[in-house]
Amino acid sequence: MATMQSRIVHVRIERNWKLVYDFASRPENMPLWASGLGDGFRRDGDEWIATGPLGSVRVRFAPRNEFGVIDHEVTMETGLKVHNALRVVPNGDGAEVMFTLLKVPDMTDASFAADEANVRKDLETLKALMEFEGASRS
Repeated sequence: MATMQSRIVHVRIERNWKLVYDFASRPENMPLWASGLGDGFRRDGDEWIATGPLGSVRVRFAPRNEFGVIDHEVTMETGLKVHNALRVVPNGDGAEVMFTLLKVPDMTDASFAADEANVRKDLETLKALMEFEGASRS
């Protein structure tokens, strides 16, 4: 397969990066901020099944780690597998969360732009959750 067009969507969060990673890396928290995967998340062995805008998809997450990696592979109903690179890294006393968005084969430019807008919205939701939660603990 040829390389795909990509965009990195990122957000700065005023909360310790390890706390952001701890929250964001838990699949059971994904429905609270990652609307692109859906809201019907349930565990199935080493994978998670999500029901949402993409239909029913299977999601396999990278194991928890000390580097802030939350990569996950999404298998669509069609069998297409998409690797999603998601990172939480230190940024001063806070965090930078980065998602690498890939334009999959047969995706239109308009769909790619819409996907980018959705990822940006999801990251902004994560930011709001983390900063609000952080403020309530001060």
